[in-house]
Amino acid sequence: MAGISGTGAVTRSTLRQQIADALRDEVLAGRLQPGQEFTVKEIAEQYGVSATPVREALVDLSAQGLLEADQHRGFRVREYSAADYRAMIEARSLVSDGMFQALLDGRVPLPEPLCPQEEADTPQDPPAQPAPKASKAPRPAKAPHDLREARVAAALAGVRRRGEEAQRAATAGDLTVLIGYDLRFWRELSGLFGNPHLADFLHRLRVQSWVCAVQHLRRLGDLRGLLWTGHTELVDALAKRDIAGARAIVAAYHAHALALADRLAGA
Repeated sequence: MAGISGTGAVTRSTLRQQIADALRDEVLAGRLQPGQEFTVKEIAEQYGVSATPVREALVDLSAQGLLEADQHRGFRVREYSAADYRAMIEARSLVSDGMFQALLDGRVPLPEPLCPQEEADTPQDPPAQPAPKASKAPRPAKAPHDLREARVAAALAGVRRRGEEAQRAATAGDLTVLIGYDLRFWRELSGLFGNPHLADFLHRLRVQSWVCAVQHLRRLGDLRGLLWTGHTELVDALAKRDIAGARAIVAAYHAHALALADRLAGA
């Protein structure tokens, strides 16, 4: 089938999810075009699997808004307008506002910021004389609060690494690489807010908005300078407990996305 580039080697146990992920990636990469039609049989033959997990995967993608089901002709990639993209951005904004409110209310923990002394200490400044060896007394066990703070700090560091990759791809205008890292960045970041249902909902919105945007962005050619690159700035603000600053960064991001939606509508 034209447009499908699967290898036919689907081996993991969760065939339904793996097929859904593979087809979603085909749509995001632009290899499955808006309005393109296909059947359960075609996908099953392409990936070398039975029809049942394929049908389930296609139903899942339809429920997520990526495909449309046609009772007589199978499935087709959903076509989105720039107005749809704008509506998705507004929905994302409402969800993220609720998440930031949880931070302001103290319902979500963030790591304590480094104190000035900790930031100033560097390994290049050794003491003038060797310090005496300390006795090997057992360290006191960390309190649950300290352990929680350490876990959040480690998670933020991982999110920042994802953000660095997304930022590099956005600067280079590499849409395919950007989408993968951007989705991971926001999925992991939203997971820190302690509400898995909210994180899943936001992830679904972000996938939908990328599916919508990619159909228009790939027509523009050179994307350098058009894509948002504030990933690490956002993580750094959260790591410093600068909630107002982080909220302002996300608000600017949504404004950037809305301006891009207007540009896409004009194009």
